[in-house]
Amino acid sequence: MPSSPVSFRITRHTEDLAQTIHALSQRVVSLERRLAQLEDHLTASAEEDLPEEQVASLANVDQLLRDCRELLAADPPQALTGASSSGSSRGFGPSKAEDALEGLDDVEDAA
Repeated sequence: MPSSPVSFRITRHTEDLAQTIHALSQRVVSLERRLAQLEDHLTASAEEDLPEEQVASLANVDQLLRDCRELLAADPPQALTGASSSGSSRGFGPSKAEDALEGLDDVEDAA
């Protein structure tokens, strides 16, 4: 007689496992659908081109950044350096220019 309660428990656990597996399978299917939707959305977003006006504006900003770097890399004019080598009374010296250049690099890297 002891085998009957054991058999019942095994059957009950098997049914519980079957229900759990079924629920997990449904969840996996749902997640796969969601993933496919997200991939489609990302693909569509990546394919959208920037308006021509924005591309031109970004190219202009890039050119301005290059020009600024060239100016900062060049020898500072005498009017800005004044009598001291650390900068003029306004606080614009080579060290501040180099700091500004590094800040531009950080902004550009973040973009």
